[in-house]
Amino acid sequence: MNSRSSKEGRFAYKGLDRVIHERARLSVLTSLVTNPKGLTFNDLKQLCSLTDGNLSRHLSVLERSKMIEIVKQQEQNRPQTLCRITASGRNRYLTYLSTLERVIQDATDETKDEAGVLPSRLKPSQA
Repeated sequence: MNSRSSKEGRFAYKGLDRVIHERARLSVLTSLVTNPKGLTFNDLKQLCSLTDGNLSRHLSVLERSKMIEIVKQQEQNRPQTLCRITASGRNRYLTYLSTLERVIQDATDETKDEAGVLPSRLKPSQA
């Protein structure tokens, strides 16, 4: 294989799932993956800093994609919406994270100067 063909598509990142690659949906999925028993609608709304309407819209996208399940139930005679990540949703999320790690590694590798040092703009902040 010549060097040109080995680099074709190198930065295509097909694992950057378009359903996940949106700030609000990434926030929702991260919240749910760290709370496998699920979260209520209100908990998600607070954790992700979203409005009712915005969260509802993103939950619909994720549910249609079979990444989450939404369970309507009663808690002390009050309606409650519980959201949980599905097994396939967890797998897609982990694939997405793996691809993001590759993006970071590629960016780091490609931006090192000849001495092998990261440019100051890419170094972790010295807080």
